Order: sequence, then structure tokens, then C-alpha cells
Amino acid sequence: MVKDPVCGMMVDEKKTSLKSEHDGQTFYFCSASCKRSFDADPHKYGHSK
Repeated sequence: MVKDPVCGMMVDEKKTSLKSEHDGQTFYFCSASCKRSFDADPHKYGHSK
């Protein structure tokens, strides 16, 4: 389980198809809405700059 960087919900990375790659790291999401928010501005959601 990993934490969705947008909403903080725990996500099973083995079951979700909602993921994004950014700076060589994979991020997993609970919903398409969270994924869209992250994709628009990854640094806003705590991804290191």
C-alpha cells in the first residue's frame, strides 16, 4: 500500500491502474481526479523539486 500524494488515501499499487511517472518515480492514485491534479502540477503535492 502506498499513499496517494494528492488526497492521502492509501492505495494498493498492485491493483490500481491509475499511476504516473515523474522524475523516475512512480506515483499511484485512488481516482482519476487525483491523478489529473497531480499530473497538472506534481510539485504542488509534495514531490521533491
